[in-house]
Formats: sequence, structure tokens, C-alpha cells
Amino acid sequence: MSQTIEIHSTGEPITEIADLFPRQGKWTEKDYFSLPETNRIIELSKGRLIITPAPATKHQDISLNLSILIGTYVKLNKSGKVCYSPLDVRLSEGLIRQPDIAFMSEEHKHRIAKQYWGVPDLVMEITSEGTSKSDREDKFHEYEEAGIPEYWIVDPDAKTIEIHALEKGAYVLLDRYGIGDIARSKLLDGFEAAVDDVIE
Repeated sequence: MSQTIEIHSTGEPITEIADLFPRQGKWTEKDYFSLPETNRIIELSKGRLIITPAPATKHQDISLNLSILIGTYVKLNKSGKVCYSPLDVRLSEGLIRQPDIAFMSEEHKHRIAKQYWGVPDLVMEITSEGTSKSDREDKFHEYEEAGIPEYWIVDPDAKTIEIHALEKGAYVLLDRYGIGDIARSKLLDGFEAAVDDVIE
């Protein structure tokens, strides 16, 4: 016999709805892709859904600046495709992240599926108070293990851009660039970004 769930207008939470979804730690890739479409940033790691609050204006300004810079470079050089969050990136079975910006080379465009991207060639994350630990620890190791060749970490508070390159399966810090410096990609020959232009 099916159970009827009544929706009340008293302002109280509908706890019965939670029973319709897996518990944290039990989410599968199938469950994740069955979620309704949304602009929220929702990721899947170790069977858990990770829901990140909407980014602040500063974060969005930096994301726009970087997107324009790398997007223009990629378009002029016809070197691949750039996308920005929210974008599902499937790093491995049951591990789905939404990097702030991702680049996929022409060589690897076959990794782009209808529903998600496979492992990209470069990712960029813009840290915030709520995401800094994940960007520097969880995602750092996940991107490393997935074999993403280059990882940029942009820190608005420190006003720095760090570029990590994959060498023998581990990330090596190429350099940490500050105000007045120009960050240069190892992967994309000729792609550079002045820190002042990224972090206004």
C-alpha cells in the first residue's frame, strides 16, 4: 500500500520527504543524476552529497575574469573547450565535482558526454571561507588522483594564484603568484593571467 505524504502550509519542515532520498554516505552516481535540474552547486563524493552556498560577488567577479581570459585564449587557439560551474565533472565512479572553471583539450573532447564531462585537462578553483579546506585538501587529492594535468587555486583573500602541475602522479607547485605578477600555464603554451586583472 502506498503512503500519502501531505504537504502542510504551517511552515514546518516536511521530514517525510527526506525518506525519499538515500542517507548521507549511501548516495550513488545513479541517485545523483536522478536529482532534478538545478543551478545549485551539488557534488558527490564518498557517497555524500555536498551542497555549497551560492558564491559571493567577489568570487563571481574573479570567475568571470578568468573565464574571459582562458575562454579567449582557447577560442583564438582553437585548443578545446572551456566551461564553468555549475558543470558536472565525473572524476571516477561515484565521484562528481563542479570546478569553478574547467578546460578540455581538443584531444580529449571525446570525454565530454551529454550529461557530464569526464576528466578535464585543467581545472580552476576560487577559494572562499566555506570551500578553502576542500579546494586545498579534498579536491586537491581528487584532481591529482584523477590525473588532471594542471590545477589553479585562486585565493581572493591572499590575492594569489597558485599553479600546480602533475608530475609522476603528484601535484608540484609551479609557483605562487601575487599582485604585480603574471601567472603562466605550463599546459597551455602562451596562456597567462595577470593577478591584478583576475583579482581586482
